[in-house]
Amino acid sequence: MDKGTWGELGRTLVKTVGPENYVNWIEPIEFLELRGQTAVFLVPTQFMGDWVQRNFGDKILRILSSADQSVTRLKFTVSEGAGSSVTVSRPRHKPAPLLAVDLDLPGAPLDPNFTFDRFVVGKSNDLAHAAARRVAEGDSAMFNPLFLYGCVGLGKTHLMHAIAHELLAGSAKPKVVYLSAEQFMYRFIQAIRDKRMIDFKQLFRSVDFLMVDDVQFIAGKDSTQEEFFHTFNALVDQRKQIIISADRAPGEIRNLENRIKSRLQSGLVVDVHPTDYELRLGILQQKTERHLSQNGSIAISKGVLEFLAHRITTNVRVLEGALMRLFAFASLMRREITLDLTQECLADILRQASRKVTVDEIQRKVSEHYNIRLADLIGPRRYKTVARPRQIAMYLAKQLTSRSLPEIGRRFGGRDHTTVMHSVRRVEELRNQDSQIAEDIELLQRALEE
Repeated sequence: MDKGTWGELGRTLVKTVGPENYVNWIEPIEFLELRGQTAVFLVPTQFMGDWVQRNFGDKILRILSSADQSVTRLKFTVSEGAGSSVTVSRPRHKPAPLLAVDLDLPGAPLDPNFTFDRFVVGKSNDLAHAAARRVAEGDSAMFNPLFLYGCVGLGKTHLMHAIAHELLAGSAKPKVVYLSAEQFMYRFIQAIRDKRMIDFKQLFRSVDFLMVDDVQFIAGKDSTQEEFFHTFNALVDQRKQIIISADRAPGEIRNLENRIKSRLQSGLVVDVHPTDYELRLGILQQKTERHLSQNGSIAISKGVLEFLAHRITTNVRVLEGALMRLFAFASLMRREITLDLTQECLADILRQASRKVTVDEIQRKVSEHYNIRLADLIGPRRYKTVARPRQIAMYLAKQLTSRSLPEIGRRFGGRDHTTVMHSVRRVEELRNQDSQIAEDIELLQRALEE
């Protein structure tokens, strides 16, 4: 393979990644050489190389492999040649344009499957769904900002895409920009480098709807936080709608400036809870019906979907991926999807899903969360700063492990089982009375079940 071949192959990525992503991320990289089975590319910065590898690496590798089956890996090297025996000047290319505010939602392409019609609603996400629906109706910034948070794979991005789809399908045709916080940062850095900050500010402050995914990414990045804060204020002052997502509540994002936390908490903050059994089963049933309607009949034994809904509990993406793997396996092997086939095909996923939480893990996580020493957590101290976290740790040990009360008591410095029982009851009471404790417990459970 040579540079000419890469040029032809690379241009085919436009349809896959979209013209905006192609100009900003694919066009600036330059094919250097083929080293054994590794295709080596030059990139202007390490940041760009990491981004391309993470977001487009599979697509690039697939295209290269179709032309040369010997290519099995990609490597991205900063074009100045640091750490390499070859020194090459930065490849010349036109500065990538900033986002154009149009109906294509530049910055991150929308997934056509992420619509409200395809979002399965249950108890864990009904509030988030209702709030997203209301925002998509275009009410004059009724919830501003709308802040959605929760663990990965629970539907936050789906709802944001659904809002965008709904807005763009309406007659008003608002100016909408959807992108990740990482892309916002990259655009900001690019504008500084190209001396186009005025364009950047005009662009982001002229939209009707700004949607930023995974805002925790800008935490600790002072200059980006500064610009994000001013953009946020400018849009709110104009009564333009902002929709934000993150993996945790605003107050829990470390290294995020307090003034930004305060702004993010000024609207509607909605927790997208982990799914329950009924919701997971509903998702599987919907996906199965759609797949069968599009791909023909596949025999599925009774109880398979229920089995999956019981066993894969933490992440909807993993759940959907497991179902798609089953369909592919059954189709290729021309077999019925039975419980035996399911366990055979999904052995790795099921093994991970059945990982047991230990008392040691709970004690360590609780100590880290409350910033106390592990020795104090399990020791004799009765100060409130230690006693309450200790009660929460005992409560989690009772909820998340199969240990008996006497066993848990022994793991907490030899305490009596009645002490554990009192702690569990007390935390159950506090969980219903104190929103901060309820949030702490939920955060800890998520961290332990990941």
